[in-house]
Amino acid sequence: MYFSFFTFHYSFSKSLMEVKIADSWKEILQSEFDKDYFVKLTQFVKAEYASGRCYPPGNEIFNAFSLCPLEKVKVVMLGQDPYHEPGQAEGLCFSVKDGIPLPPSLINIFKEVKEDVGSVPELSEVAAQRGQRMYNGSLRRWAEQGVLLLNATLTVREHQAGSHQRHGWETFTDAVIKAVSDTQEHVVFILWGGYARSKKYLINKQKHLILESVHPSPLSANRGGWFGNHHFSQCNAYLEQHGKEKINW
Repeated sequence: MYFSFFTFHYSFSKSLMEVKIADSWKEILQSEFDKDYFVKLTQFVKAEYASGRCYPPGNEIFNAFSLCPLEKVKVVMLGQDPYHEPGQAEGLCFSVKDGIPLPPSLINIFKEVKEDVGSVPELSEVAAQRGQRMYNGSLRRWAEQGVLLLNATLTVREHQAGSHQRHGWETFTDAVIKAVSDTQEHVVFILWGGYARSKKYLINKQKHLILESVHPSPLSANRGGWFGNHHFSQCNAYLEQHGKEKINW
């Protein structure tokens, strides 16, 4: 039986988080769900969402997995923390919901995509309804093509960057990275910035491609090393070399 989505819900029952998941993910992650740290993590997240505003919305926390089942993963892109301002986060790293102004890092990502492969994002339908003209910053279209847009921490308290770090999410997402590396073949791992690059020890570089650079945030990108990294074309060349369909960035 195949479930293409996760359901996150709150309950006063013994099980605080019920995860409905595609069989391909469930088979390799069920052991994580059963561990003590994950039980404590669900208790922490439940309390946080009950006591204040957190992001992303509960039903979008596991969007990266629901939109990109394990067997379809071709690329893993690693972020650190969800956006923490209203309306931004949708459970995908670097991505914001349609109609939300593009954050600086995403602007630089789109600039590099255009220079590297000539693609530009579609215009926002939501913004157009408001009489505005802006690009759609949702990267769901990437996820649906096989890009696992994974934040190391999957939740955050409003206005407080990093507020849910070191409560268990990193242990879980490290297990996800290693599981993809161990079970899949010829995946491109895209690691931007020092934090993401610190995770490369989890990846088998003998059977996967690792692309590294500075982070796309203006603070890092403007110092050099971001623009002209050609990660998007390098990714597609590797995928096609190994008989996989390239990503329409």
